[in-house]
Amino acid sequence: MGRRRKLRELMGAIKDKASQSKAAILCKLNTNTLSSSSSSSSSSSLHLTLLRATTHDPFTPPNPKSLAALLSFGLSSRATASSVVESLMDRLQTTHDSAVALKCLLAVHHVIKHGSFILQDQLSVYPAGGGRNYLNLSNFRDDSTPVAWELSSWVRWYAQYIENLLLTSRLLGFFVGSNSCIVEKDKEEERVSSLLNANLVRETESLVSLLEEICKRPESLGLGGNRLVIEVLGLVGKDQISAMNEISVRVNEFDQRLNCLSFGDSVELLGALKRSEDCEGRLLVVLNVKNDLVEGFWGLIREMKTKVGKEKESNNKLVATMRVERESFSESARFGDRVLRPSGSVQFSSARLAVNAFHLSTIQSCAR
Repeated sequence: MGRRRKLRELMGAIKDKASQSKAAILCKLNTNTLSSSSSSSSSSSLHLTLLRATTHDPFTPPNPKSLAALLSFGLSSRATASSVVESLMDRLQTTHDSAVALKCLLAVHHVIKHGSFILQDQLSVYPAGGGRNYLNLSNFRDDSTPVAWELSSWVRWYAQYIENLLLTSRLLGFFVGSNSCIVEKDKEEERVSSLLNANLVRETESLVSLLEEICKRPESLGLGGNRLVIEVLGLVGKDQISAMNEISVRVNEFDQRLNCLSFGDSVELLGALKRSEDCEGRLLVVLNVKNDLVEGFWGLIREMKTKVGKEKESNNKLVATMRVERESFSESARFGDRVLRPSGSVQFSSARLAVNAFHLSTIQSCAR
């Protein structure tokens, strides 16, 4: 088994060397040929950089210099940035090697976190339809070695996570955890305060789904010391903290709107808070993050869940009271129709009608 793995690693190294040498020769020829266009030279250089960033080594993460060189292509034109995304996705879709696929996903994640605005913009519109499972890696399998087989489960999960991250980012209007899209806290709170209740609930649910996806990560029984997997978890861990911060902003906003939430919004919010609470103890332990900050987040979730639950129960009782009073009033009206003559006159208590009107207006206001 060990011999087979070493042979696989040797074959991967030879393949990397051959493909990179070929790309380097083509890049040099295009650079030295006067008749070659700048686009051809740039394409060859991009191909070589991509190969260097996505090697077949199943234990080593992409070289930081290679990733930086890949991201630097996004600093030029929009056409070049589009070529970067297309080339990266093409290599991801055509490879059958789990290490190459995982490194391609890592490169995509680096575009999200560190890419230029143009590069991120091209990624956000790829493909045009978007949607779930558009990376089409849910059935990815590499059974060439036991390590490759175990890495395959990480490829499937990581692809699903990246898709979820992109969907959430599209909904929020910025890339979650991106260094270039960090919004000042006061400006973010101002944006959130302007959202409708339904949109605020939708954003919260999407952020919670991101935490739930992190909880679904594979068990790394045989990959505990694999630096490639550790690199993946490092990036995801930073996203986790960003998502928790964004959820906190929205939960604090809901605290100001408790009396104005409709029954449906209350139910959906309570469900999102319960789902979030279920993630406690299953998320990543992120280094350099104080425990009191994490505990503060879970305390905020529990406190808000209790408040929403009480508000929902109060609304239920109010609705039930209104139903009983409305039925009682209707029954009294029907009885009056049976025993009174058209010429008769009845004096109703205006105080009671005022109370009923007050209750009804309160319910209608909360429903809105």
